[in-house]
Amino acid sequence: MAGSTLFPEPSEREKFEMKKILWATLIFATFCAPNAGAQATAAPPPGVSAAPTGAPAAPQGRKKRVAVFDFDFTAIPPAIVAQLGTNVDIGKGVTNLLVKYLVQDGTYSVIERNALDKIMAEQNFSNSDRANPNSAAKLGKLLGVDAIIVGSITQFGNETKNQNIGGGGGGYFGGFGMGGIKHSNSKAIVNIDARIVDIDTAEILGVAEGHGESSRSSTSLTGGGGNWRGFGAGNVDFGSSDFQETILGEAVKASVEQMSAGLIANNTKLSVRTIVVSGLVAAVDGGQVVLNVGAKSGVKVGDQLSIERITRTIKDPATGQILRQMTQPVGVVRVTDVDDVSAVCTPVSGSGFKVGDAAKTVTQ
Repeated sequence: MAGSTLFPEPSEREKFEMKKILWATLIFATFCAPNAGAQATAAPPPGVSAAPTGAPAAPQGRKKRVAVFDFDFTAIPPAIVAQLGTNVDIGKGVTNLLVKYLVQDGTYSVIERNALDKIMAEQNFSNSDRANPNSAAKLGKLLGVDAIIVGSITQFGNETKNQNIGGGGGGYFGGFGMGGIKHSNSKAIVNIDARIVDIDTAEILGVAEGHGESSRSSTSLTGGGGNWRGFGAGNVDFGSSDFQETILGEAVKASVEQMSAGLIANNTKLSVRTIVVSGLVAAVDGGQVVLNVGAKSGVKVGDQLSIERITRTIKDPATGQILRQMTQPVGVVRVTDVDDVSAVCTPVSGSGFKVGDAAKTVTQ
C-alpha cells in the first residue's frame, strides 16, 4: 500500500542511494566469491596439514648412510707413486677428497674416518681387500651403513710417449719423467671408478666413473703448483690448494668431482635399512647394562633400546609353541660400546634392570 503513514513512500533521492548500496553489495560479492571458493578447496581434511598444490613431499626418515673405503691403486706402478712422496697412499687421498665432496653435497650421511679406521683395524682389513665387495660388505654391517663405496684408480699418468728430453733420469710418470724434467706440453690424465655395494648381498647397486685431464705448455706434470713440494711421508692431501694448482692436481680434482656426481645421482638405488634388534640383558654391573646382542645383529653405538620384563609366556596348548610374551616396560638404555656379539649400555630412563630382561629396538 503506497504512501501509508507507517511506511511513507521513499523520496527519489532515497531510492537512488538504496540502488547504489545494492550495486556495491553485488560487486563486492562477485569479487570475493572466487577467493572464498579457493580457500574452501585448499582447506585440508581434519588431521591433515595444509600444503601448496604440487609441493614436493616432505622427506621421510634419515639420510642414506654410506662408508667410503680407501681406493685401490695397485694398477699404478710403484715408481709413479714414489714421485709424490715417501709411502704416499694415493688411494686414501682420492677417498678423502671424495668424502669431502659427498659431505658438502649432503645427499648421503658419510661415516667418519675414525670409525672406519677402527673397524678396519679390528677386523684386520688389508689393502688387498680394498676393491673386494664381499670383504667390504662384512665391515659395512659392523658399521651399520646402508651401503659401502669401493673403488679403483685405473690411470694416474700421461698418455704421451716419453720423449726423454735432456736424457733425464728419475722415475717415470705414465711415460714421462717427473724429476724436474720439462716438456713442451705435459698432460696429466686420471681415471677412477667407484661401485656402490649392498652390504647384505655384496651386489653392486650402482657404478660411477671419473675422468680428469689437464695440460700446460713448458711445465712438468707436477709443475704450476705454487708452493707445492710433495706430500712427504704418507701425508697425502689431494684437497690442498697447492696440489690442486698443479696439472696433476687439476686432473685429480676433475676426476673425483665427476665420480662424486655419479655416486650422488645413484642415491635412489639405495634403500634405508631397517633393522629389528631383539636380545636379552646378559649382565648388570653397577651403572652399566650388558646385552647379548652386538654389531652382528645391527647394534650401533648411540642406539637406544627399550628394556622390558617378560611377565607371562603364552603357548599354543596343542603344539607348545610360544604364541606371545606379555611384558611390562622397565626402562630405556643407550649403547656406549659394541663388539660383534655384545653391547654395553647406560640407562636413559628406568631402573631395576635384571638379567633375562628383553631388549628391543627398531633402528635404521
